[in-house]
Amino acid sequence: MENKVKLKIVGISYSQIQTGAYALILAEEDGQYHIPIVIGATEAQSIALKMEHINMPRPITHDLIVSISNAFGIKLTEVFIYKFEDGIFFSELTFDDGNRQIVIDSRTSDAIAIAIRTKTPIYTTPEIIDKAGFILEATGENSYSLDKKNTSKKEIKLENLAIEELEKMLNKHIDLEEYEKAAEINKIIKQKKLSK
Repeated sequence: MENKVKLKIVGISYSQIQTGAYALILAEEDGQYHIPIVIGATEAQSIALKMEHINMPRPITHDLIVSISNAFGIKLTEVFIYKFEDGIFFSELTFDDGNRQIVIDSRTSDAIAIAIRTKTPIYTTPEIIDKAGFILEATGENSYSLDKKNTSKKEIKLENLAIEELEKMLNKHIDLEEYEKAAEINKIIKQKKLSK
């Protein structure tokens, strides 16, 4: 696993750059950098359904892909975001059937929608973290900004982040004795848990 950085899914936010698109926020598992990936509404909905543990009455496309893989004994072992060029992320899926490994090119949004369903690890390169990574910083009421040198700040609403990420932020604000911000985050966590 040399020269690969493990990522986790943090949340989804409405894209302020592209109308009708969403920003999928990934983060280093053991670091402070976040990567926003612009994805379409269909893929955003597919990922959000799994993040919120909502099961559809009929399988959607990404569920179907997972079902077919399972039926034929093929396991997704890794999602690798290997290239970032002209604002587009390129990914590949590594499948294993027990005898051989097969690598298939994929849109990053589809790769992540499948990975979240199979609990498959997601990786990228340190170079992509350097090119596209941001540090999430507190700004004002119920929002954070993605801050990077030479770029404008983009707001991320706390309500769009996953409960796990919100709980980490809550603990950080408590440790820093920032109780007002911690109370806001705690309120959002409770609302999200009640809506499940």
